[in-house]
Amino acid sequence: MDYEGMLFRLEELSSSEMDRRRFLKTTAQFAVMALGFTLFHPWPGLRVEAAPRFPLYPFTLGVASGDPLSDGIVLWTRLAPDPLNGGGMPFYRVPVRWEVATDENFRHVVKKGTTYASPEWGHSVHVDVRGLRPGREYWYRFKSGSELSPVGRTKTAPTPHSLQRELVFAFASCQNFEHGYYTAYRRMAEEDLDVVIHLGDYIYENGSGQNTAPGGNVRKHHGRETLTLEAYRNRYAQYRTDPDLQLAHASFPWMVTWDDHEVDNDYAGLIPEDGTSREKFIQRRIAAYQAYYEHMPLRRDSLPAGRHMQIFRRFTFGDLAQFHLLDTRQYRDRQAGGGKWRAPGEEAVSPDRTLLGVEQETWLFRELHHSEARWNILAQQVFFAQRDLKKGSEKLQSMDAWDGYADSRRRVLEYLAHDRVSNPVVLTGDVHANWACDLLADFDHPTSTVVGTEFVGTSISSGGDGSDFRRSARRILDHNPHIHFHNNHRGYVRCRLTPQYWQTDYRVVPYVSRPGAPILTRASFVVENGRPGISQISETSVPTYKGDR
Repeated sequence: MDYEGMLFRLEELSSSEMDRRRFLKTTAQFAVMALGFTLFHPWPGLRVEAAPRFPLYPFTLGVASGDPLSDGIVLWTRLAPDPLNGGGMPFYRVPVRWEVATDENFRHVVKKGTTYASPEWGHSVHVDVRGLRPGREYWYRFKSGSELSPVGRTKTAPTPHSLQRELVFAFASCQNFEHGYYTAYRRMAEEDLDVVIHLGDYIYENGSGQNTAPGGNVRKHHGRETLTLEAYRNRYAQYRTDPDLQLAHASFPWMVTWDDHEVDNDYAGLIPEDGTSREKFIQRRIAAYQAYYEHMPLRRDSLPAGRHMQIFRRFTFGDLAQFHLLDTRQYRDRQAGGGKWRAPGEEAVSPDRTLLGVEQETWLFRELHHSEARWNILAQQVFFAQRDLKKGSEKLQSMDAWDGYADSRRRVLEYLAHDRVSNPVVLTGDVHANWACDLLADFDHPTSTVVGTEFVGTSISSGGDGSDFRRSARRILDHNPHIHFHNNHRGYVRCRLTPQYWQTDYRVVPYVSRPGAPILTRASFVVENGRPGISQISETSVPTYKGDR
């Protein structure tokens, strides 16, 4: 169907008496063309409500900002007066006004405008504000009808190549709503950060009670396993209604990427975890990707087109740091040997298999080659360093991680070494535990050259309360001399960068099975400029709290 025909058909559908579910299912057939067009060019025939009146407060999901540039930021919200039941908005477009000010009282508004929340995109709002000053704090808010949103704080990045003395950020991942409370986000909001990075598993797709924490679940998912666009929207809405998560979003700009649970556990490219047909899984992935975009502060470059969505991208903070946000799900080959933990065979080391895909790997090497930053960060999802949990003489490795794609990892490590990339650091989520690793040129030879560092962050809540696991940690570290730290509490990781050093603080809470936990620094590590490898500077014990699971 040509472009004009597509528009005619969409107009016909939107003006018919077709119910919402059938409408969304039918329009998915036009996804490749339509999804990249309709957000910025409204569908013909859709009514515009110029003066909306809401039966309930529409900004129930809060506000967020993200993808900071030196002159701009993306502002996000979604109108959802009935968030767990499709949002509760009628099927028409609604004007939403936005303001950006240099003060939280909005006495000095520097940018403002009007955009539209459209039903095709769940009445989500993405405003790409430009013309701001670099390295500057701003406050923002939205208004629709007579309703005013909460106020958010954000910050632009410094000008590329400008001299920077310091950058402070936190990274987090894995926030299973059922497994615990998001107290770590409330503590994060109390920090003084420039930006937050989320490394995936923002939601979990399982139905209520299908994924149980070791100590039992403390909250319940709304609905069954997410398979449709409406179900994914409701799941994101449930997570977004959490006040601690809302506070962290409203406090700092975020840079986000995804992992598997935003779609389906352990999926690889177009291959689902279970025996679902390819056609059904493609439709599921289309729905999941759209819902992800609808709920994240992403700009137009990441607008999904059918089953594809551009999520790998680069951000530069002066001369100090360049972040490369990677996608290790969308382009990967099927996990070796069916996945899970096993001894790596020929498939795991095959040069014919990829984790990043050719296009993304080429892009990464090009960006690293041209980077002039002091610190070069790969923000990604799955464990990068070799991790062997062997019992006896045989290796036991995760085929879902880079261990299952060893030749992909070899190419990255060789490039980091041969191109002399300045201070490469890998940031990782996924595994619900804290780890600190040296990256070796050859992990099978423990004395080989150290070419970089990996900091793996624990979960916000996934896995329940957790513990120190000191005895098992000691055994793992003995088998893997390049790994220097392992801890199983929940929390986030705070990083402070200067031209001379990088400091990582593992910030943990003693429990998530009830709200209100305190925060403490479990361990701290330093990487010196020009000297790959980590040095531990402090470590503390986590107090045992009466009533912990």
